[in-house]
Amino acid sequence: MLADPLHPGAEVDEAIADRLPAVESTLAASGWRWLGCGEPGFPAGLAVLSDPPLGLFVRGRVPAAPCAAVVGSRHASAYGREVAEHLGRELAAAGVCVVSGMARGVDAAAHRGALAGGGPTVAVWGAGPDRVYPKEHAALAEEIAAAGALVTEYPLGTAPLPHHFPERNRLIAGLAQIVVVVEADERSGALVTARLALDEGREVMAVPGSVFSRLSAGPNGLLRAGAAPVLSAADVLAVLGLPVATGAGAGDEEPDLLAALPRGEAMSVEHVAAAADKTVAEALELLLRLELDGWLVREADGRYRRTAARRR
Repeated sequence: MLADPLHPGAEVDEAIADRLPAVESTLAASGWRWLGCGEPGFPAGLAVLSDPPLGLFVRGRVPAAPCAAVVGSRHASAYGREVAEHLGRELAAAGVCVVSGMARGVDAAAHRGALAGGGPTVAVWGAGPDRVYPKEHAALAEEIAAAGALVTEYPLGTAPLPHHFPERNRLIAGLAQIVVVVEADERSGALVTARLALDEGREVMAVPGSVFSRLSAGPNGLLRAGAAPVLSAADVLAVLGLPVATGAGAGDEEPDLLAALPRGEAMSVEHVAAAADKTVAEALELLLRLELDGWLVREADGRYRRTAARRR
């Protein structure tokens, strides 16, 4: 009996083994390769997991760089997608590899942001290397492979079955030093990733969300349990021990944003962003910092209002 390199842990008879080179050739033609656990280039973070994969099918190259996972709901709001894209772009621009699962919503936005920031980014699949899921992300997968890597532990022909996604989440957690949860309801797979990350000794951070949104239940619950808040990419970089770029920063922009908020009037994040010519993600970051500094208060409905005097 011979070991089957395309179905790790299995054995095949010689008749089947005769056909394996053709299958391997098909994989190689599409840019995929098998990387066994412990082989050169295998991610060190995965090798030390309590449940490490026997190996990985890889297309592209998993970079030897600090990694942060940005994860969240498939049904993310426009705000959640914009925050994920903003974080992905800023982290990638700072040299951080952005890891996610290429799912709809937060995952895809994080990957797109990382690509816009110059990469690198890694997508972990819950299906075989010949199954792009979701199908509409085929073009995104090509971009990710060029800038970083596509990764799966499942062999050829494996469908994206529901139980594969919690399993692949341990790989997302294992590849990253930090897991950032953007938006997630109480049953989201992103919370599974966060729990697995904590089990493996990784850092978990969360983006604060509106108390009126069910998609905030996950990150706000993590914050209540002691996770560090993410108000900007700088918060993630600080935990990774990486320098934050200097230049025009939040301190330069805060007065302009404050001026866009008339006294005595409460405004939503979206309205403030439009008035200050900012993206929603940029406006939220500045509003949160102004709130922490005592210049603003947040009303029960999530709108922001200037205080009569700065509160410290």
